[in-house]
Amino acid sequence: MSAPACPKAMTYGPCGGVAEDGSCEVAPDPCAFLPLPTVRWPRERESRPGPEPRLLALMRQRPVVVADLPAVALSRGSLERCTDLVAGRVDAVLLGDHAAARVQFPPAYRAALVQSRGVPVWQGLNCRDRNRVALEGELAALADLGVGAVHCVTGDHTATGDRPDAQPVFDLDSTQLAAASRAAGLLVSVGETPHGPPADRRPQRLVEKVRAGAEVCFVDHAGGPAELADFVAAATDAGADVPFVACVAVATDPGSVAELRRFTGLRLPAGYLAAIESARDPRRAGVAAAVELAEAYLAVPGVRGVDLSGVAAPGTEPTTAAALAEIGRALG
Repeated sequence: MSAPACPKAMTYGPCGGVAEDGSCEVAPDPCAFLPLPTVRWPRERESRPGPEPRLLALMRQRPVVVADLPAVALSRGSLERCTDLVAGRVDAVLLGDHAAARVQFPPAYRAALVQSRGVPVWQGLNCRDRNRVALEGELAALADLGVGAVHCVTGDHTATGDRPDAQPVFDLDSTQLAAASRAAGLLVSVGETPHGPPADRRPQRLVEKVRAGAEVCFVDHAGGPAELADFVAAATDAGADVPFVACVAVATDPGSVAELRRFTGLRLPAGYLAAIESARDPRRAGVAAAVELAEAYLAVPGVRGVDLSGVAAPGTEPTTAAALAEIGRALG
């Protein structure tokens, strides 16, 4: 059963949109899951048939660098141009939700466009816009394309975006989508927000996602390396036996700083964005700050990769992609 009054009809909540005061992302009411115990996944994770996925095998050999790919929504040319800019500089691109536009190309189509440029894809898939039949169709297409991995998220509510007139679906949540993705034969990742209420139950919530099928955890902006290390250690001790990918905030101009500040539950090292904002050369300062933070995150035991999480202000998609490529090159 879903939690009473959860706007996303989640079964395995809470989502990552809970504010630090415990309120829901859609309304000022408390998150419906806060008083409830962690919901257990009813089955053990199924063993993976066949060879280990390439990205997972690579992660066991060395740390990986993934980058969010900035591009204009519904622009094939922008998507291809930004893909070409990061090609050879990162191990994969994460094709998640567009930061500003709810209407975007279907996931499998975007994945096909990017892969045709020779860049491995970590495809984001949300439960907001599609019911389980449509999601299963996307998973089948991604598997047929040979996409490297799928990142399963419940998704932001439609009330928080530029199309509040759209009816939200939420037929599944991220945990259930992880199980469906695993059944489709894809490498599955999920996200977790260490400081999102209830913070003390987040490690066990990740364990349930792992039991459902997740094999990698992207740790949302967790603060400094010490805070990241605390969460990784707690999650590992709880039984989340997966590699962790730490999200690194990338800002290179006032516009991207402003976009990052809009992130729900954003937590960064003290003064991180202010130092970039006040620098004489924000781009240079932003690249240097991201490289330094990524290297510190990669020194945390259990962290096997970083995700360069940059939100481009409108019109700066190519320059943001070029900055991500520069950071990727610096990280080797």
